[in-house]
Amino acid sequence: MNRVLTRLSLVCLAAGSLAAQEKVFTPTIKFSGLLQAWYTQMLDSNLRLNSTGSTYSNVSSNFKENTFAIRRAEIKLSGDILPNVSWEAMIDPSISTSASNPSILQDMAIVYKPAAGLEVKVGQFKGYQTLEGMTSSADLMFAERSMMGVRFGDKRDRGIIGTYSFGDPKGFRSKLSAGFFNGNTQFSAGKSNDLNAMKDLVLRLEFFQGSAHNFGLYTLQGSTDLKDSSAVSLSFGASGATAAAVKENKDKTSDLGAFYAYRNHGWRLEAEYITGLVGRLFPSLGTAAGTAKRQHLDQKFTSTVLSASYTTGKHTFGGRYDLMNWNSGDDWYGTTNPYKTVSGDFTPKFTEITAGYAYAFNPAKYKAANIRLNYINRSKNFLSPRPGQTGEQGGDTLVLSFQIAY
Repeated sequence: MNRVLTRLSLVCLAAGSLAAQEKVFTPTIKFSGLLQAWYTQMLDSNLRLNSTGSTYSNVSSNFKENTFAIRRAEIKLSGDILPNVSWEAMIDPSISTSASNPSILQDMAIVYKPAAGLEVKVGQFKGYQTLEGMTSSADLMFAERSMMGVRFGDKRDRGIIGTYSFGDPKGFRSKLSAGFFNGNTQFSAGKSNDLNAMKDLVLRLEFFQGSAHNFGLYTLQGSTDLKDSSAVSLSFGASGATAAAVKENKDKTSDLGAFYAYRNHGWRLEAEYITGLVGRLFPSLGTAAGTAKRQHLDQKFTSTVLSASYTTGKHTFGGRYDLMNWNSGDDWYGTTNPYKTVSGDFTPKFTEITAGYAYAFNPAKYKAANIRLNYINRSKNFLSPRPGQTGEQGGDTLVLSFQIAY
């Protein structure tokens, strides 16, 4: 009997040892989100009464009337399935769906970590462009992103990207990211499968010094979203590029940007510059014959953003200079400047100057609950004059933003 009990005890100990060695990983799940309610007040009636004078204008519809708006209602779920496999998904029910933005699903990603410092991410998410693009909406310096951030950094797409991080986690460290995306951002906000075999190449290199300094470079190389068999050459006029040249160009699109950010002792400073080929952003290829959306096949853009803020206690004061030039080389076909009309000079070079104040209910948790008041001063060259006005027009805005992040 003693021998039987001894053998049973040894079997139980062996089974317990194997169970400990093969301990099952318990999946985790996390729920978070962001709510933002806005009130926008126009400082004159131009934004709602005047027609657009420049097709390059990117002023949000949120600013075109005095209104209360639900700007963001982000609901995010994330978790770990295995020690080296995680996931995340985020929806925003405040989005008004349309052909150009067909889904409230913003992000969906599966993340693998096959080795220390190495991460592979696949799904639908932002395309690793600009400084603001990789900054949470809850952590923006102002209520809305800059013109650069809206047009380049806030775009989502479907693809895969690998990231390798190296260096001292508490000192100087680096992060290199490389990936491929559908490039299907113009027709469906990146929320659909690809229409052609071509893919965007994205590269990003960032450096960090402690928690105060962050600087880096990034680039994107791509071309038209359209399927080759459905792409039709749009006209630049009799003196412009030929249909064959337009077809061969495939709306080549590129950008190259650099940024620097500093956060310490209450100060937050950010500087960024980007340049590249306009390409498919204002395309020369379409699904039906018509006029090209830009003035030159090789038209270039540049943009600069300079931002600063200072926080003392519950109060933050800041300012931003924002420049977007959609034809930085002054390139067009023909002998007549296409931007100068009888109504005014609508050269697509826009500036916005933003002054802001924020009140945090808890200074230690600024993002959790705050109120922001922003004044946006815009250059006066993106609206046409209405009867009784002469020359190009613009419009300024006050924004009152209420935020909860959880």
